[in-house]
Amino acid sequence: MRSHKAASSNNHLNRRPTILYLVCAVAFFSLFLFAIQSSLFAGNQKLHLHTQHDVRVLSEFRSTVKQCVANRGLGLTAHIIDHCNLTLKFPEGTNSTWYNEQFKTFEALEYHYNVCEALLLWEQYRNMTTVLTREYLDVRPKGWEEYAAQRIAQLGTKKCYNKTLCEEHLNVILPAKPPFHPRQFRTCAVVGNSGDLLKTEFGKEIDSHDAVIRDNEAPVNEKYAKYVGMKRDFRLVVRGAARNMVAILNGSADEVLIIKSVTHKDFNAMIKSITNPVYLFQGIVLRRGAKGTGMKSIELALSMCDIVDIYGFTVDPGYTEWTRYFSTPRKGHNPLQGRAYYQLLQCLGVIRIHSPMRSKRKQDWTDVPSREMIRRAHASALRLHMG
Repeated sequence: MRSHKAASSNNHLNRRPTILYLVCAVAFFSLFLFAIQSSLFAGNQKLHLHTQHDVRVLSEFRSTVKQCVANRGLGLTAHIIDHCNLTLKFPEGTNSTWYNEQFKTFEALEYHYNVCEALLLWEQYRNMTTVLTREYLDVRPKGWEEYAAQRIAQLGTKKCYNKTLCEEHLNVILPAKPPFHPRQFRTCAVVGNSGDLLKTEFGKEIDSHDAVIRDNEAPVNEKYAKYVGMKRDFRLVVRGAARNMVAILNGSADEVLIIKSVTHKDFNAMIKSITNPVYLFQGIVLRRGAKGTGMKSIELALSMCDIVDIYGFTVDPGYTEWTRYFSTPRKGHNPLQGRAYYQLLQCLGVIRIHSPMRSKRKQDWTDVPSREMIRRAHASALRLHMG
């Protein structure tokens, strides 16, 4: 009997530590869960605060853009949708001259833009090369097989199975490494071909820049010197302009040619007859509100220059068609959408517009976002975009 009682007492004593261990384990597990929940709450709270901060930064930036458009848009107004999105509107009664044959409509008088995406895109250009290199093709997936073949017109194929053949076609215009680097020049003038250039005398101002970028067959001579200047450093050239380049260069042996689209036999023949450096534009295809060689010239300039001033871009109201300063009028790209996008770029701090209607205005640029404000907005847009 005594033996049974002793065994029962021992079992009871053995159960006590087990229960104690279980209670401790439950308490420890509860504390662990509480710590995790507190950490997650603190993390979410911190993330929420960061998001709120980024939205505030972008809202401030967007408000500055809105004010800039009001001051510099020559009638354009910016209407805010949220911290990233806004709509640029032309005033009622604006002459919509572009008729879309496919949809049987005239161009719109308002255009929607995502300021955050535009900011991320154009800040990217400040830190990249826009000239195609061997280095770029080597690291790009299927760079030699697919991308290189797209840049050679006469191959007539979507792929280049023979790398040696590709190299042979590209070797005269393909440097090993980028020939130009970001912020190589402090100021650059991008000179378009608009007939608006003849309404002003920007020649000396254009020539005062560290580098000047021109388009296609635009002549540079004494006849137009007071309007477009004489300095010639870079020229972005499309495929159709190759046959006329020798005469246009007219002894300007240092002017660098950047081929915009593809290389072909006309370009190769031209390259063999000149001493000028010639490269191939990297060729990023992006959707945006303005098109053409002028926009590519801005991309090229932004990849090399701190400040990009543009001249000869038809961005002022009151015109009915696109014109060239050196040839007869011709119909070009849809003008209202292009005007709106160029104005947006100015108020994002990407370019500074010079034109007849702006020539007598005080150009202190204080209403354009500062580089510090752009830097903060870019960082916030990047975090929200990645999040």
